[in-house]
Amino acid sequence: MNIAIVGATGNVGRKTLEVLEKKKISIENLYLVASPKSAGKKIKFQGKEIEVYNLENFDFSKVKIAFFAAGGKISEKFAEKAAKYCLVIDNSSFFRMDPDVPLVVPQVNSDDLNNIKKNIIANPNCSTAQLVIALKPLHDLFVIKRIVVSTYQSVSGAGKAPMDELFEQTQLVLDGKNIKSQNFTKQIAFNAIPHIDVFSEDGYTKEELKMRNETKKILSDGIDLTATCVRLPISVSHSEAVNLQFEKSFSLEKVRDALNNFEGCKVIDERVDGGYITPLEAEGRNETFISRIRKDKTIENGLNLWVVSDNLLRGAALNAVEIAETLINNSFYGK
Repeated sequence: MNIAIVGATGNVGRKTLEVLEKKKISIENLYLVASPKSAGKKIKFQGKEIEVYNLENFDFSKVKIAFFAAGGKISEKFAEKAAKYCLVIDNSSFFRMDPDVPLVVPQVNSDDLNNIKKNIIANPNCSTAQLVIALKPLHDLFVIKRIVVSTYQSVSGAGKAPMDELFEQTQLVLDGKNIKSQNFTKQIAFNAIPHIDVFSEDGYTKEELKMRNETKKILSDGIDLTATCVRLPISVSHSEAVNLQFEKSFSLEKVRDALNNFEGCKVIDERVDGGYITPLEAEGRNETFISRIRKDKTIENGLNLWVVSDNLLRGAALNAVEIAETLINNSFYGK
């Protein structure tokens, strides 16, 4: 199996390398691909240094699978060209709502991999990916009618430059110096910004609309979802306060059992001080953690959850590699 990673020098690209190394997928040749300014750099993989190729002239006919981890503009320009020669697993938002491109979280809707038309598979938004992992077993049992979700998202979801700026701003605040934000609309250090991505005409941001549209595409078009997405001064991991309304009645015991027995989920829910998961504890771990499980007594069949996951893993690199694993294990579904 020959594999390429486009955007290999970025946050998600490097995390994809880490996941591939831990998963020990049999790779004959690994090609690391990035922008011209990164071409020639060397990155270690399985004890060897691999040189980075220039995306502008890379030959995709050499690989079977190409992971795209370089953002929407790069995917728009190069993904379909690459898909003429290999299978593309794209981490950007560019193809997610294309009806001819499956949007996949393998634990939730792997059957959609039977319907690959453009040789492209889309990875969902990081906040959506962890959400649907927690929703799937509950939807199967109780049928979700409506979701109200508030996200508390780390700066790593915006890329390396915003991560660096958080550290720089934090030091400036501690030193009592003035701050001028470069990658955020307001100061991010010691603050919360209720604004991720651009605003639409109805007042929702693109990030909030992604969560609604992607959840409906992955799980069920019959689900109503409203979201408020907030950026916090956290380096890695996204958290979500999730309010659900089901069509059917439920018990908390059945909810906990369903979540604990679903691949990718782990319940940490003790009603004592510290009996829950925080973003710091989720960093570097593959699971989507669910805490603070309790009934919402203000509505019929209502439930509240706290959902936390490493956004660079579950929301990006890990999910992309698991898509590849699913395809490999199923012989590309006969393709």
